[in-house]
Amino acid sequence: MDQHGIPARGSRGPGALEPWKEMSAEELEKQYSPSRWVVRVEPEEALRTFSGKGTEATKNAQATRRCQLHAPYGDGKGDRMDIYFPDVQSEALPFFLFFHGGYWQSGSKDQSAFMVDPLTAQGVAVAVVDYDIAPKGSLDQMVDQVTRSIMFIQKRYPCNEGIYLCGHSAGAHLASMVLLASWTEHGVVPNLRGLFLVSGIYDLEPFVHTSNNALLLLTLEDALRNSPQQRLDVAPAPPAGLACPILVMVGEHESPEFHRQSWEFCQTLCRGGWKASFKKLPDVDHFSIIENLTKKDYVVTQIIMKTISQKC
Repeated sequence: MDQHGIPARGSRGPGALEPWKEMSAEELEKQYSPSRWVVRVEPEEALRTFSGKGTEATKNAQATRRCQLHAPYGDGKGDRMDIYFPDVQSEALPFFLFFHGGYWQSGSKDQSAFMVDPLTAQGVAVAVVDYDIAPKGSLDQMVDQVTRSIMFIQKRYPCNEGIYLCGHSAGAHLASMVLLASWTEHGVVPNLRGLFLVSGIYDLEPFVHTSNNALLLLTLEDALRNSPQQRLDVAPAPPAGLACPILVMVGEHESPEFHRQSWEFCQTLCRGGWKASFKKLPDVDHFSIIENLTKKDYVVTQIIMKTISQKC
């Protein structure tokens, strides 16, 4: 382990395997290309549909919900979030923060308000967070931005009834990095009550060896420093007050590597004392798993609302 608390290369949890190291370059590329595992439509159509539905949901949310757009959570141009409020006005609301995906190099809050209507209708405030994607932003910068966005909500709404984080794909990675944050150094401990990690990557080492790294330009050191799978495997138990439930989810129609990453990360969290659980969702892929959050009767929407209502 080095001075940053990063385990030596190859350090894994008990019995963990690294099958990606035995793959050809072509197979590894396929494993980390989510659109190639969609079965309902062609890959390009899946990407267009996802972007279109996200944009439509966002425009609808902005037109129908009380909101504050482009709220600054920092001084940088990329430090912005859109906050959507329920009809009821209160100082004590639960807040649901969403971090979009896009392999840290695409996507934005303007295409990501899928869950606003069903959650605000149930009295939950929703903040859709932007961050500086590559090549403008580095991964370390994105992790810092996500951390600061949570601090902003906690400081601005100190009477909140809980902060719930949800990230998709790259956003799930960024949300999971929050588990490594030193909140006392930031001067605030957020009222975290739950994390929903959807179709994420938690060990970035295999990603380094794919073409998706062309814009991000992660080195192996960068990847290990920002891999919660590796760092939490040697981390102490959750700090007091941060032992919130964590649900790690993956869609049925995702690659074996995405399934492995989600399952192994959940196991690492459980070994570390976190209240983690794993769920494979049937009949959905890397994109429809989030698109369906526009529906109030969708299983993930229901899970989110049940978790919030329990105020765990």
